[in-house]
Amino acid sequence: MVLWLAGATMLIGSLLPWVLLRPNRLAPGEYARLPGVWMAAAVVLALLPALAARWSRRAVWLPAGLALVLGVWLLGDRTHAALIGQAPFARASAASGVWLYMLGAAVAVYGARQAVGTRRTGLLAWWWVVPVAALVLLGQLSSWSVLVEGRSEGTRWLQELAQHLRLVGSALGLALLIGAPLAVWAAGRERVAGAVLGLAGAVQTIPSLALLGLLIAPLSALSRAVPALREWGVAGIGVAPALSAMTLYALLPVLRNGVVALRGVPPGVVDAARGMGMTASQRFWRVQLPLALPVWLAGVRQAAVLLVGVAAVAALIGAGGLGTYIFKGLQSAAADLILLGAVPAAVLAVAVDALLRGIETLLGRRLGRAA
Repeated sequence: MVLWLAGATMLIGSLLPWVLLRPNRLAPGEYARLPGVWMAAAVVLALLPALAARWSRRAVWLPAGLALVLGVWLLGDRTHAALIGQAPFARASAASGVWLYMLGAAVAVYGARQAVGTRRTGLLAWWWVVPVAALVLLGQLSSWSVLVEGRSEGTRWLQELAQHLRLVGSALGLALLIGAPLAVWAAGRERVAGAVLGLAGAVQTIPSLALLGLLIAPLSALSRAVPALREWGVAGIGVAPALSAMTLYALLPVLRNGVVALRGVPPGVVDAARGMGMTASQRFWRVQLPLALPVWLAGVRQAAVLLVGVAAVAALIGAGGLGTYIFKGLQSAAADLILLGAVPAAVLAVAVDALLRGIETLLGRRLGRAA
């Protein structure tokens, strides 16, 4: 069912406009569809994963990945063809067909891995990553408007990306510094756990933009009352309120998973450690924490992915980051600038999630072997 849904999505995408050519960043443009040959190839590959699943489930991941590679190649080829003979400030953007086709291809890859099973395919299910990365590195997408805007921004974009990473890393570190001791303290105290988790949950109900606004007045007053704090960058706008809000948002998953993980350690294991003469500190560091760490890391992963999104909103109060391009694009109605901030933020969130998920899996396997 998933493969048929993915095929229908790719089929519709291949029939819709593929490229939007505009004389400049803000002017309206004209849509262009795929040529007949490439449209036919896209239609065939759209239906092939679902049909291949009926013949042989073992190889269904091959046409699914091929559809994804074809979508990336066609995006680069069609944007390059659209800009032939155009002025240097013309822009060739991805139209609705590209986004629908790529969404269907991604769902097809996921459905293929589910149908075949990751144990059977292993790394083979990820074969499409190599050609897609090669196409990007070789400049196949160099005419795509988002990358054209990225080249025009130059080092400024790299600075905003670095600032985005600094915001996420600093807020996650502060959340762990505050949340980890609180989780250990609350794990064995029911009332404390209820109060701490309730407070952290209440913060999550406040919209991020509203929380950033609420922090402006108290931090401004604090910087006026203690002028020395201004030298540390504490002010009503900028990094200080952004880090404060992001840290508060990250506390709930860190606290909740920490409490659940520590309470989930089997009492018999703790009693056995106590019977061996271990002190409370030794029981925590050698028994409870290692067993609780995989579940606790799941909360850290959720917090990290959440922070990647919240950091984009923080650009509204002058904290910088990839959100700068999102709001700049919204103000000038330039979709390419919006994507210049939104696409890297989405890729960053996926990469952070995959990295931390891999660490969780690795720790789980090691603990399983040790047990």
